[in-house]
Amino acid sequence: MADPILVNDLRRHAVTTETVVRTSVERVLSSGWYVLGAEVEAFEQEFAEYCGVGHCVGVANGTEAIELGLRALGVGRGSRVATVANAGFYTTTALMALGAEPVFVDVDRDTKLMNLAHLKQILAESTLDAVVVTHLFGLLHDMEGVLDLTAPAGVPVFEDCAQAHGARRGGRRAGSFGAAASFSFYPTKNLGALGDGGAVVTGSADVAQQVRRLRQYGWESRYHAGVRGGRNSRLDEMQAAVLRAKLPFLDAWNRRRRDIATRYSQEIRNPRVECPPVHEEEYVAHLYVVVSAEREALRAHLTEAAIQTDVHYPVPDHRQPALTDPSGPAAALPVTDDLSVSIVTLPCHSELSDEEVTRVISRVNTW
Repeated sequence: MADPILVNDLRRHAVTTETVVRTSVERVLSSGWYVLGAEVEAFEQEFAEYCGVGHCVGVANGTEAIELGLRALGVGRGSRVATVANAGFYTTTALMALGAEPVFVDVDRDTKLMNLAHLKQILAESTLDAVVVTHLFGLLHDMEGVLDLTAPAGVPVFEDCAQAHGARRGGRRAGSFGAAASFSFYPTKNLGALGDGGAVVTGSADVAQQVRRLRQYGWESRYHAGVRGGRNSRLDEMQAAVLRAKLPFLDAWNRRRRDIATRYSQEIRNPRVECPPVHEEEYVAHLYVVVSAEREALRAHLTEAAIQTDVHYPVPDHRQPALTDPSGPAAALPVTDDLSVSIVTLPCHSELSDEEVTRVISRVNTW
């Protein structure tokens, strides 16, 4: 049997980046400084420049990047924040930590992103304190369309860019449109560390300064905590050095992912499998997600050929036991619910060979 084709293959990725990663790790080891030092400062500057914003603040992980970024924008207990329910519970986790109320917006069936018509309806019917726009699966949302709705209402927009490193629309990258944005550097991300890591990017010096305080106990100066809501959420030197080593390769990796996704969309021809359209630079193909009413049969067919699949994500936020009230109705999100039982993630990462991509396409087409 041929070698398995994985949704993500971090061993291959480690081989392709071994030299630069080892050099960066050895540099940190020899420095004797491991938390919030020169490597973090350098990465923050380099990643801010990459995203086209003025400021980047490294934190411990992507979920705390959402939490601290929103807190720096004034979101707190009792705030009402619009978000989607199909993005893995990460934003909802951050909102629960803040004591804020998630206001779920349904998604568009084709893009899987926040449905702007539904957002417009919610804005007309109630007051929101913020909107979190998730660039799910690596597809940058129509941010001009989002801001056209939120700006007249004075509602700040926060971008969740955990799956969209480098996605670009109209010459601007993900993270440069909203009042602030979060990134995750979990190892499977397009730009991944060797463990957890995250960042908040923003064009506002005040927001950046507030996040810097919040990530380290709320300190305004050493051992003097003047800001409520602080925590220990620091990006360490090792992860920052690894991210610095990988950042120059990110655009090439994104192109390879997008090329694979384009082949899938153009060459998969099965009436029982709905593929996304071909995208340009607004899509960095973090995940390639198809739709099938017979999901489990498709997954079994691919598993027989040693092709791994996954589901991102099987349980929408509004139906998670940690959030739902058993005595009350769940939010009405028909498209979100329908997609949760029909989406399938196919292998799509920069280390896939052309032959492996052909194998996946052929296997889907023979189902």
